[in-house]
Formats: sequence, C-alpha cells, structure tokens
Amino acid sequence: MKYVLGLDGGGSKTFAVVVNEHGDLLGKGVAGHGNYQNSNVRIGGALANYKAAILQALGEANLTIEQIDFAQFGLAGADREKDFRILRPAVASLGFRNWDIVCDTYEGLRTGSRDNVGVVLVCGSGTNAAGRNPAGETKQIGGFGYLFGDTAGGHHLAQEAFRAACRDFERRGPSTSLRQKIASYYDKRDMDEVLDHYYDNELYHTHLDMCKLLHEAADEGDEVSVRILECMGRELGIAANSVIYHLGGFDDMDIPIVLVGSVIQKGRSKFLLQALHEEIAKEHQTFHLVIPEMAPAFGAALIGMDQLGIHVSQSIEEKFISYGGYQ
Repeated sequence: MKYVLGLDGGGSKTFAVVVNEHGDLLGKGVAGHGNYQNSNVRIGGALANYKAAILQALGEANLTIEQIDFAQFGLAGADREKDFRILRPAVASLGFRNWDIVCDTYEGLRTGSRDNVGVVLVCGSGTNAAGRNPAGETKQIGGFGYLFGDTAGGHHLAQEAFRAACRDFERRGPSTSLRQKIASYYDKRDMDEVLDHYYDNELYHTHLDMCKLLHEAADEGDEVSVRILECMGRELGIAANSVIYHLGGFDDMDIPIVLVGSVIQKGRSKFLLQALHEEIAKEHQTFHLVIPEMAPAFGAALIGMDQLGIHVSQSIEEKFISYGGYQ
C-alpha cells in the first residue's frame, strides 16, 4: 500500500491530509498560518505549523513520516526562486524521503483539472493566476499586490465596497445600499459614525466581511455592487487571457479555467462569473469554467499521487470531494 501526504499551507491556516492509493482518508491535521511571507509568521513559524498539522494527520493515520511514499506541499508564498531557496531546506528538515513543493495556486489547478493542464484563477483574500500547458510549461501572472498590477481578491472587494459607501455618504459617488449595510454592520446610524470609528482608531484597512455585504447588496439589485463584482470578473478574465497568451500551446483545446478561492467558491456571484466568461470569450472560444468542490489539500494529494504514477480514478476524486474541508 502506498501512502501520500498532501499539505496546503495558506494565509489563514495549514491543512494536511494523509491518504492511501485508493483515495481513503486516513488522517488530517490543522494548524495556523502557512505563508512564511507573513510578517507575524516567517519561516520558523510556518515550519512549526507544517509540523503540527503533519503530526496530527500522521497520528490519526497511525503512520510515521518514514511510511509516507510522497509528501506534496502546496504553499502560499512559494512564488519565486528566492522563496524556494528558503522553503526547500525547511521542508527537507521534516524528514520525508520523497517530497515536492509547488505554489498553492497549482494545487488549485489540480483540483479542477484531471490532467493538470489549464488555467487557474485564485480569488480568495488575495488573487493570483497561473497555468500549465500540455507541454508541462507553467506561468504565473500576478499575486504580488496592487502596486504590481493586481486588482482582485477579497481585500480589494472589501475596500471597494467601503469606498463606495464613503463616496455615497459624501455625495462623491452614486447612491448605494452598501452605505446603510456597512453602517448597520458596525451598529452605527450612518457612515459618519463609521468614519469617526475608523479615524479615532487609526484604521486604514476594512474587514473582509464587507465582501459578504457586497454580494448581498448585488443580489438585491444594488447597481454599484453589481458594477464592482463585474469589474472584478473582467479583471480575472484579463488575467486568464494573459496566462494563455504567455504559455501558448492550447490550440484547439477546450481550456479548463479553474476558479478557486472563497470569493468565487463561496460567493459564486452570477455577475462576476458572467463578466469573467465574457472577457475570456473576447480572445478564446473554446474554454469552460470549473469551480472545484474539493479542499486544496486534496489537490496537493492528487499531485503527490501523480508523482507516484497512481491512476486517479473518478471514484478517488469523488471521495476527496466527499471529505470536505478542514472544519
């Protein structure tokens, strides 16, 4: 029997799973932040969280590190060679015989593409885009923040929602139901009291819950909220087209566009998805959108199974979906 460990080290938590070659979940473990770039974590803290999640998963599986045939790590912050020079020695210290690291973006691709080919768009708290063509070539676009061209992700949506409410209150922008929704969220009468709260406490970033309010307002017909979500959909579509352009090799292929991250997988805004589809269709006619249902850690496990030459059947994928996430 072969055993695979898949670990998803993300910005909010680390989730590890141990599975066998039949796709049976033997153990799982959860720990804190897995992105070593987080100023409050760094490599020492991230490594400690990897260890904690791994030991918990191995304990449930009643296995040791030596019994794991392949350990696949999908890590936030594994973007450039500089990052890998930091991460490789840390992961090597864990003691696995066979292991590999990919950016967590690529485990997202594997959750929605059986042959691990296509484009993946990440829209969680932040954003990223990447792809792999049939020749095995890869390309990442974005993922480094607003200064470097990114205009998507939950933090960006939350900021745009808050800005729209401020501009409505100050008559610098159109009327939007976000104004009252945000005021009510903070248990205030109107945005002037919300602004005083921000100014008095020197707050310069708003809460991700503004995303939920934005989706709610859009579903109720608020035009400002609809436009914000459509704008993000177009931005994600532009990123997908950029990945396809830079990679090439997708000629005459029905390209899977895998959509991962909480904004898409939980929000599923029809306005965002429609705008995304329309933007990609401007340059490509043969593609389809895929919203995966399995947790990213199982995407890492799938890559590990690929590394071992294990055939991943539909029944294995269905098992991984049925296991849910880390809750």
